[in-house]
Amino acid sequence: MPQRSDTRPDIRNVAIIAHVDHGKTTLVDAMLWQSGIFRANEHVAERVMDSIDLEREKGITIMAKNTAVHYKGVKINIVDTPGHADFGGEVERTLTLVDGVLLLVDAAEGPLPQTRFVLKKALEAGLTPVVVINKIDRQDARAAEVLDEVYDLFIDLDAAVEQLEFPVLYTDARKGIAKLALDDDSKTLVPLFDTLLQTIPAPQFEEGHGLQLRAASLDWDDYVGRLIIGRIVNGRVRQYDRVAVVHRDGAIEHAKITVLYGYEGLKRVEVAEAGAGDIVAVAGIEAMEIGETIADPEKPVALPVMHIDEPTVSMLFSSNISPFAGKEGKFVTSTQLRERLWREKRSNVALRVEDTESPDTFQVSGRGELQLAILIEMMRREGFEMEVSKPQIITHEEAGKTLEPMEHLVVDVPDEFIGAVTQKLGPRKGQMVKMVNHGTGRVRLEYRIPSRGLIGYRSEFLTDTRGTGLLNHLFDGWAEWQGDIPHRANGALVADRTGKTTAYAIDHLQPRGVLFLGPGEPVYEGQVVGENTRDNDLDVNITKEKKLTNVRSSTSDEAVRLTPPRLMNLEQSIEWIREDELLEITPRSLRLRKKSLSGRRRF
Repeated sequence: MPQRSDTRPDIRNVAIIAHVDHGKTTLVDAMLWQSGIFRANEHVAERVMDSIDLEREKGITIMAKNTAVHYKGVKINIVDTPGHADFGGEVERTLTLVDGVLLLVDAAEGPLPQTRFVLKKALEAGLTPVVVINKIDRQDARAAEVLDEVYDLFIDLDAAVEQLEFPVLYTDARKGIAKLALDDDSKTLVPLFDTLLQTIPAPQFEEGHGLQLRAASLDWDDYVGRLIIGRIVNGRVRQYDRVAVVHRDGAIEHAKITVLYGYEGLKRVEVAEAGAGDIVAVAGIEAMEIGETIADPEKPVALPVMHIDEPTVSMLFSSNISPFAGKEGKFVTSTQLRERLWREKRSNVALRVEDTESPDTFQVSGRGELQLAILIEMMRREGFEMEVSKPQIITHEEAGKTLEPMEHLVVDVPDEFIGAVTQKLGPRKGQMVKMVNHGTGRVRLEYRIPSRGLIGYRSEFLTDTRGTGLLNHLFDGWAEWQGDIPHRANGALVADRTGKTTAYAIDHLQPRGVLFLGPGEPVYEGQVVGENTRDNDLDVNITKEKKLTNVRSSTSDEAVRLTPPRLMNLEQSIEWIREDELLEITPRSLRLRKKSLSGRRRF
């Protein structure tokens, strides 16, 4: 390829990498405020980049988003990346938009494994790093040791020599302060802006080359239709230009750009034209997938197609066919479910959706159960009803051996919980590879464990460590099948008829196990209402009412004392079910059920 010959000094493209909850989105807020994007009296939500309701509730970034600030005549495009390895597909696409990365690390926790995952991708792509140590106002901040850990991480990830010469800044994102040294008297983020301009290289392009723009993400606008978001690598583009779309298989299709948007602050702004280095959104191209190239119509030249990691977990999604179907949701048919899943697949590269032998069941594969749970939760909020199966691990056959995906698991817990964690990870085939005691009362354990060993472990782990533990994992290659891993030991209590639960029946069932429902709730035959104390399933009558007689016994009117039911959220329910069970999901309810509802068929 000929040498790139020119640069755009008025633009910098930078991605922010950070672990979940290290303050990335808060720092972007402060940068937006200090660059004067908002008017003084404008009402702005906190963590303004987390625009999806679910992101605000869980406090994590799911979709990569971009924004732009102006400083000293230079436009800095900031791209927010998700910190979870489950959303790795988002990360890989984001890194094709930028020339440098800003690595944000918590001054107390140090670099954690999800940071490692995104940073590894960035260093492999040859991007220039800037390190920011955030939350220096924490009482347990240990900035000097964290910086040593960051250097160790870079060396561990085989960073190039020039990548190791990164500048370091110390910030308190909530107050909007950045310092070059801990004892500096800075009150603003000016040192950070200056460092970004000096360190991050300006976008380079080839003089005289035709248009090249790779689709990094897709969006939808109700007025202009499908939007292709990407960075112009070479050439220029104007509104109403004719362009060529080069598909993955080399096929070329011609199209016309109807609208061209640039980014100002958090808003998309219509622009007449854009050049190399700009991050833009274009409308008018319908048939285009992520990773494909928009090119010059005369001489179309494709950019290399992005490689995306393989999915490791799959689930079956089917339309809801339970007796209570259609009572709560707006979208209940298999056609609507199919359309929604295919729409998600178009904008989310890391997700795979396939038809199955049954016309109303679809196999959805992703990077982890969290990614699939987030998709289910989003669909549920949109008004969908569906049923999903237990997550299954995707295996590979190689030289007659079955290979399964492995995970690198990092557990950070107070030292009194080491026993509880090691005891649970043993049966799940986890092998400890490293143990570090910082001497601060917390211990970091590292394991290599099969992906299926982690299904259902997160909620158990939080209970075992009383909510104080941190658990992170990322894909660590394939290994030979590790043998059988025991799943839920106990059987289910299954309703044997349709009706409403009663306090009288629940009171009699309490010695049999843990119940999932309180009194007065509707149930149907085949619905799972509790967990048996033994390993077999048990059909129970949870709708039995007390027969009234004309002779009252002395104890008949004593109040019934019920133990509160165990209420499970979406992730816990997905983890709990077995192969012969399904989870029914509606906008208002989560119900566990057996695949075949009538008792005679089950036994």
